[in-house]
Amino acid sequence: MPERTVVVGSASGLHARPAALFVAAAAKLAVPVTIRTETSKKPVPAKSMLGVLSLGAKQGTPVTLEASGDGAEAALAELADLLARDLDAPEPAAADLDASDA
Repeated sequence: MPERTVVVGSASGLHARPAALFVAAAAKLAVPVTIRTETSKKPVPAKSMLGVLSLGAKQGTPVTLEASGDGAEAALAELADLLARDLDAPEPAAADLDASDA
């Protein structure tokens, strides 16, 4: 079963908004994905908000994702990229993006 370990990048860890964004992304995938920390007893489904919150993953915590089935590697890459980013950071406004193009 493919797996990938990534360090949580969000300032608040996997809580509130970052957890919700991660769970929503996992729920859209066609393959089952689990997530665990080094200290968790067993992996939890990545599409389970309660499961993800129960991990208590803070910024800098390594988490391991596992997936199975067709598209598992792509699913892991997508979720690992998401977890590595600071999901608490504000999104740049469209006007800011346009101004930087000028």
